Amino acid sequence: MTNIPTVRAGIVAVSRDCFPKTLSAERCGAVLAEAGKLGVELYKASLIVENENDVRQTLAELREQEINALVVYLGNFGPEGPETLLAQKFGGPVMFIAAAEETGKNLIDGRGDAYCGMLNASYNIGLRGLKAYIPENPVGTAAECAQMIEGFLDIARVKIGISRLKIITFGPRPYDFLACNAPIKPLFDLGVEIQENSELDLFASYNAHANDPRIGKVETAMAEELGAGNKHPGVLKRLAQYEITLLDWAAANAGASEHYVFANKCWPAFQTQFGFVPCYVNSRLASRGMPVACETDIYGALSEYIITLATCMPPTLLDINNTVPADMFAENAKITDGYKPTDLFMGFHCGNTPSCHVENGEMRHQLIMKRSLEPEGEPDITRGTFEGTLKAGAITLFRLQATAGGQLRSYIAEGETLPINPASFGGIGVVAVKEMARFYRHVLIAKNYPHHAGVAFKHAGAALFEAMKLLGVEDIAYNQPAHLPYSTENPFYGVSE
Repeated sequence: MTNIPTVRAGIVAVSRDCFPKTLSAERCGAVLAEAGKLGVELYKASLIVENENDVRQTLAELREQEINALVVYLGNFGPEGPETLLAQKFGGPVMFIAAAEETGKNLIDGRGDAYCGMLNASYNIGLRGLKAYIPENPVGTAAECAQMIEGFLDIARVKIGISRLKIITFGPRPYDFLACNAPIKPLFDLGVEIQENSELDLFASYNAHANDPRIGKVETAMAEELGAGNKHPGVLKRLAQYEITLLDWAAANAGASEHYVFANKCWPAFQTQFGFVPCYVNSRLASRGMPVACETDIYGALSEYIITLATCMPPTLLDINNTVPADMFAENAKITDGYKPTDLFMGFHCGNTPSCHVENGEMRHQLIMKRSLEPEGEPDITRGTFEGTLKAGAITLFRLQATAGGQLRSYIAEGETLPINPASFGGIGVVAVKEMARFYRHVLIAKNYPHHAGVAFKHAGAALFEAMKLLGVEDIAYNQPAHLPYSTENPFYGVSE
């Protein structure tokens, strides 16, 4: 995918000077070998860090090698001051892991006490006010440490990508979707740049691309992607012109940022002035790692991009939209087995989901908009949606949001899209999440989340949760199991006399 950073990870072995340095050297070598088996590339720093002079030399080496994510590996107890100073001065995402003892036959010269050393490392991390990633079980064998490092790469990619991101918006957030309006100050706290523009800026740029020689090539690519689903070929030229407009704007306005996403107003004046619905272009750019959030949903765009970074897969943005009728649930009893009716809902949007996640995708018109904008005759300016059924498979619902008071909070819920015909329009699917009704009431409603959810098309909860912690988000909600009540949950509800 384009528009995401490359993680260049390095590993630095550390050693407390009263322990054999060879323990750290040999154990780090074993971790590198195991990482290689997983296809994980790691640059190994030449020094075993024992003191502050080693820190200075190692930092210079890491910068020269353009390392942007660091693994600090305690092969023995480790020098708590120098190792945390290394993390503090590094300037990028840092992970701390440590070596488990290998055998009961070598617990004198071969005992490293890294289990103990990790405690002091964590204490010093706190003293320095650092945000470092420490896995759930940070002390492990070489193979276990290699697996931890593999998981760290997705977390590090989120941290790096966010620090280099610009969110480009067009149009004020719609009054009818005031829920998408949130303070932007927390974006700057994360290191995200934002450029807010008028719809007129976009319209002028679009018109300036009217005779762009690239339009034909993009139009052909769209037709090839749609195949038999190209139900409105007459609108492709307008859509191609719009796609080129957005890409050119990003190239000209990225500035000091390396990556970008969009949050664009897409109705109601958009259709009457531009002459189409932009959903299909949004889906195409999301496929390339450049999400375009609907309805100027700035935090929706950010959430989609975080998903992209964590999964290296195209995301989408869906409304948590409507309930699943009882007869549909009953008719699909074999598929819904193991779920309650209230665990299900339909995820929907007009047609912005990438084609790789949609069954039988087709170019269509936006039915709701046509009712008001083109009530009679064939659709014209309401054409441009990419519609179909979401492919069945694992998903993760995710959103990072600022509260009205400017505090960041997030939610994560893993589930699946089910192979059930939603029997409706748009990009839509039946979604199942365990204990969805309680999550809906005590997270989404109780914490004032808007209707848009970012969707990852895999289970990515672990990486997203750790990434939020690394970004300093303290309120991370999830769909709690039935035996674990929410703080706002009424313990007397449903209890009979």
